[in-house]
Amino acid sequence: MDFELNTEQKGFESAVRRFAENELRDGAVARAHSQDYPWDISGRMAEQGLLGITIAEADGGLGGTLMDAVIAIQTIASVCPRSADVVQAGNFGAIRVLAEYGSDFQKEKYLKPLLAGKALIAVGMTEPDAGSAVTELKTTATRDGKGWRINGTKIFTTHGPHADFILAYVRFGPGTKGIGSVMIETRAEGMRLGKRSAFMSDEEWVEIFMDNVYVPDEQVVLGEGGFKKQIAGFNVERLGNTSRSLALGRYAYEEARQWALQRRQFGKLLCEFQGIQWKFADMRIKLDAAQLLLYKAAAGADSGFPSPTETAIAKAYCNQIGFDVANEALQVMGGMGYSRESLVEYCVRRCRGWMIAGGSIEILKNRIAEGVFERTFSQRAA
Repeated sequence: MDFELNTEQKGFESAVRRFAENELRDGAVARAHSQDYPWDISGRMAEQGLLGITIAEADGGLGGTLMDAVIAIQTIASVCPRSADVVQAGNFGAIRVLAEYGSDFQKEKYLKPLLAGKALIAVGMTEPDAGSAVTELKTTATRDGKGWRINGTKIFTTHGPHADFILAYVRFGPGTKGIGSVMIETRAEGMRLGKRSAFMSDEEWVEIFMDNVYVPDEQVVLGEGGFKKQIAGFNVERLGNTSRSLALGRYAYEEARQWALQRRQFGKLLCEFQGIQWKFADMRIKLDAAQLLLYKAAAGADSGFPSPTETAIAKAYCNQIGFDVANEALQVMGGMGYSRESLVEYCVRRCRGWMIAGGSIEILKNRIAEGVFERTFSQRAA
């Protein structure tokens, strides 16, 4: 059993860090506070092969492992937290579902521009009455000749205001087996975006209205019975969320550590106070433990999809630890941590959202408990 990255992984990490230091460190604060999607960063990352890391070479990717993608997103986040979102969009979640289950036509039309950093994809999953209970979604796909008419509403869609394509979860028929997914272009007739709303993190989302949108058969990614495959792909998205939570917690920790080595109060450096020392000892323990859980989930998946239980354990713990550590780092830095002159307050706000997005901590604990007792516990009323 080896708890260290191998030689190849260390080399990859070093290369990504050089790119981040040279291209992303300058402007990191301004980038985090901008509501625009960093398209310039997207293009540069595509040139460096940081989009489509786990996607097969035949489809335009690098053919790497999920661990490689985790290394990339964490390394980028350690230098520029906002730019890690670009790695997320280009490697985790919807793009993986498209690469795994999409047709040759879909890969040519949608995957190619995504891997070039010229387009952005979003997952249309959450609805006004279907959040954690995603199987209760109401967006319908009704047969119309050689295609389908899509009707419904999506909310809280990450990258919704900027996305070119939506991988929309739709209902072809009743029950869980009736759920599948289709690719929809955001400029398609019948697609309408509502007013922009902001999360606590300052990220923006819009309601997405689909009013009789026509989708030809060739844009159906997964038809009836495809729900389990979609959720398997969504577990990859969860690991992207998990990686950023931990990475932003570590970013805040490092900022606070440097602050404690320089800031003086009462004639002493902050790091010389035992109370501060204990805070950092606790943060280090939590960060190291969380890192091992993340690596276990990613390494177990290799180039495929991760274990649902291991993903749930990693996400639940890393979400909590990322937030706790960032929040503690803010406390150590006092007014500077609370100020937007640093990115520590940004890390706190972003980490708080990931405790909800992609499966709340409470829902994940339900999933973990099912693994513990080897049985399913329905959350629905009798």
